[in-house]
Amino acid sequence: MSAPLITREEAFANARRVLDRARARRDADRAAGRLPLDVELECRRLERIQRERRAASPAHRTAA
Repeated sequence: MSAPLITREEAFANARRVLDRARARRDADRAAGRLPLDVELECRRLERIQRERRAASPAHRTAA
C-alpha cells in the first residue's frame, strides 16, 4: 500500500514551475501598477540590496 513517489528532480522541477508562474504573475501585476504600495516598496528594497551585493562581490568587479 505504498503511494507512488516522485523523484527529487521531479519535485524540484515542479517547485520551480510554481515559483516561475508566481514570479511572472507578480511581474505582470507590478508592470500594470496593481501591486499594493507596501509590496512595491518591499520589491524595490530587495532589488536595491541585490544590486549592492552584486557591486560588492569580487566576481562582478572589473579589472583595473
